[in-house]
Amino acid sequence: MRRHRASIWMFGSAVAVALLVGTTASDAVAQLRDKAFQREFMLTAEIVESERIGKGVTEPWRLTLSDGTLTHDVGFQSVNERRDQARLGNRVELGFTDAYRYNIAAYRVAELLGLDHMIPVTVERRWKTQPGAMTWWVDDVMMDEEARLADRRWPDDMEAFNRQYSQMLVFAELVYDTDRNHGNILYDTDWRLWMIDFSRAFRIWDDLRSPKSLNRCDRALLSGMRGLTRDQVEEQVGPYLTGDEVNAMLERRDKLVQHFDALIAERGDSVLRD
Repeated sequence: MRRHRASIWMFGSAVAVALLVGTTASDAVAQLRDKAFQREFMLTAEIVESERIGKGVTEPWRLTLSDGTLTHDVGFQSVNERRDQARLGNRVELGFTDAYRYNIAAYRVAELLGLDHMIPVTVERRWKTQPGAMTWWVDDVMMDEEARLADRRWPDDMEAFNRQYSQMLVFAELVYDTDRNHGNILYDTDWRLWMIDFSRAFRIWDDLRSPKSLNRCDRALLSGMRGLTRDQVEEQVGPYLTGDEVNAMLERRDKLVQHFDALIAERGDSVLRD
C-alpha cells in the first residue's frame, strides 16, 4: 500500500470541526493522536468517502471516516490471496500468501515489542461486506523512502534516524516481511519513520533473511524479543496468524536474540542502541 499524499488537509478540517463544538485545537490534535481513540474511531465512525489509492498490487483504498465531530482518513486493504506458487522477480515462492490479516498481526506484535509508534494503528473492519485491515492514515507525510533516496535527503539527527532504521530492519526479519520496499517506508515532517503494508509478511520459514545487515539493535527491542512468550503472542494475534506462522516467528525471534548476543560477545555493548 503506497501513500504519497499526506492527509494534512484532512487533519486541518478535523480540528476546525472540533472547534465548532467548543474543543480547543490542541485538544483535538491530542485526541486524534491518541491510539485508543484512533482504534475506536476506525471501528465505529461512518465511512463518508472513498477513493482508490491507485498504486500497489493489492488495490488498497483511501476512506474518509467521520463521527460527526472529527474527520480523518484511513487506508483499507482487503486482499486475501493464496497460491501454490508465485513468481516474484527472479524467485518463485511456494505457498504464496498475500493477506490483509498480516497487517493487523504486525501491528499487534509491534505493540508487544513497544514498536507501535512506528506502525499506524490497524484494526479489522468490514466495508462493502468485505473484511479488511483498516489503517490510520499517517498525518503530515513528507515523503517515502524512494523519494528520500532520489532526493538524497538526510535528517539533522542521524542518530535518531539510524536507530529507527535498525529497529525496522530487525522487525522486518522477525515478521519475515518479504515486501519491505521503499514505497512502504514513510517519513513525516518530524522525520519519524513509519512502516506500512505487511500483507506479505509472516512466512513460515524460520531462517533469517539477511542477518549480515543486522549490526545494531535497540536495547529495549532486544529485551522485548527476549521476553516474548508464546502465550503473549497467541493472545495478541488471535485469529490473524496460524500456529505454523506463530511457530516460525518465535523460531526467528530465537535466532535474532542469538545473533545479537553473539555480536555483543564479540563487540561489546556498542552493538546496542539506547
